[in-house]
Amino acid sequence: DRVDAAQASQPHWITPLVTVTPRLEQELRLDYLHESIPNGATLNNYGGGKGLELIPTTTNEIILGIPPYEVLNGPNGKNSASGWGDWPFLLVKQRLLSANEQNGNYILTFFLQGVAPLRTNKLSNDAYFINPTLAFGKGWGDFDIQATVGAQLPTSHANTLGHPIITNVAFQYYIRPVLWPEFEVNYTYWPDGARGGISQVMLTPGVIIGRIPLYKRARLIVGAGYQVAVSPPARSKAPVVPTYRSAPIVTFRVAF
Repeated sequence: DRVDAAQASQPHWITPLVTVTPRLEQELRLDYLHESIPNGATLNNYGGGKGLELIPTTTNEIILGIPPYEVLNGPNGKNSASGWGDWPFLLVKQRLLSANEQNGNYILTFFLQGVAPLRTNKLSNDAYFINPTLAFGKGWGDFDIQATVGAQLPTSHANTLGHPIITNVAFQYYIRPVLWPEFEVNYTYWPDGARGGISQVMLTPGVIIGRIPLYKRARLIVGAGYQVAVSPPARSKAPVVPTYRSAPIVTFRVAF
């Protein structure tokens, strides 16, 4: 069928924890993050802004995002908040080039994402975002690299939010039959805005287990990792840098 045809013509790697895969996937996905912020606050993110991923054509994917539910625990119990975070309501992938493991083991894809502010007090950027991204990957046997380069473009408050450039690179190895250890480098540079001139680097070791057969087409995928900021030096005054010091990440997915 359509999904099988789309996936037969691309590599069969698994989606990393943080880096958005250039592959076309059809799955339901929910994540959890516990972020430790340099000012002493913590943020629990339920859902991670993930959601339902569908393959409507053999070269396209759409992701219907679910707003994350967030619980902010302020330092010393002050400035706490909870509610729905900003909504990454739609991401569209257009696959440009691809070849499966027998024919080159590579892929190139363009993304475009829209994010809407839900304006929850202390949890919202209060701005719409348009996020274009170029994603690519190459595999060599059971080893692969998946990477993205993109920008977050706010439609308002750009003088404070800036226009950050975000690069993610995931190094992944497949240990048969279901183990996918990985290591990611997550880099953000703010050319302008309140964090103008600042670069942030996070490292994310992790492991994903999948695709475990459930029923007919359904396959279970679970994973966990730990993201830690290695630069810049922490600053607790607003705007805090890095955006958070560390975060354990858990992912739960059912592919179909």
